[in-house]
Amino acid sequence: MPDARIALVTCSRLPELDPEDATLLPVFADRGVRAEAAVWDDPDVDWDAYDLVIVRSTWDYAPRRTEFLAWADRVPRLANPATALRWNTDKHYIKQFGEAGIPVMVTTWLEPERHFTPRDLHNRFPAIEEFVIKPAIGAGSLEAGRYTSTSANSRGIAIRHAHRLLQEGRSVMVQRYLPSVDTAGESGLVFLNGEYSHAISKAAMLKGPDSEIAALHRVERVSAHTATEHEIETARAVMAAAIASIPVFAESGQAPLYARVDLVTNDDGSAVLMELELTEPSLYFSFGEGSRKRFADDVVQRLGG
Repeated sequence: MPDARIALVTCSRLPELDPEDATLLPVFADRGVRAEAAVWDDPDVDWDAYDLVIVRSTWDYAPRRTEFLAWADRVPRLANPATALRWNTDKHYIKQFGEAGIPVMVTTWLEPERHFTPRDLHNRFPAIEEFVIKPAIGAGSLEAGRYTSTSANSRGIAIRHAHRLLQEGRSVMVQRYLPSVDTAGESGLVFLNGEYSHAISKAAMLKGPDSEIAALHRVERVSAHTATEHEIETARAVMAAAIASIPVFAESGQAPLYARVDLVTNDDGSAVLMELELTEPSLYFSFGEGSRKRFADDVVQRLGG
């Protein structure tokens, strides 16, 4: 589509986009597409003026999810669509993957309406090894903590962490901390228009209890990663299950414009789903040769060009 105009949506703390996404602007320009940074909660933005709106670095959405989803519902021509963002911004979707036969992190779900006492929480934490506590609605590994089961002090801090989140009316996830995260890291497999593009490896980020962080996300140490066939097969199964689970994709037959499947390695060497990111994932274009051009071409195709 000649003279098309698209919005790459960001947050007020990154008004000029994340540096990785900013490199897309000249790539779109080469294809005759005018791409602009637009802050999602800026009341002066005319979203109707865009031929396509692409959520990118809206990394402040988690504490304002209701407001963010209301914004998404109002925006026309949104990729990925608002219903997909609603589904993906609450990690209860992991239950659906497990029910569909996808290998997922074993999770204990703590819901605020249960009114757990500290003793109740103690009894729901693992008895051995390390474990992680995090909110079901969260981003950037914020408000997540790593704890040691056999340490009374660590366990006590974990109880207070979970209790605080529950008192705020938030669902809590309790997961075993897999040792492979410290040795092999976490794999992120990027999909563009439903096709596998490239992968990265992310080093362990959780070193201890939850602590207040002023940044939009925890500091990441990322490197290039050559995904194994098993990882790619697992990620493709995740994508297929997601498309089947989200009506807007299942009914249209169209894949998400972008996605990242985050995997970790289980004790037996198999890949396990940590998260599926359809909302505002870093796509790490600098680690995927030609990925910027592929992404831009996919966008042009969706514009009808």
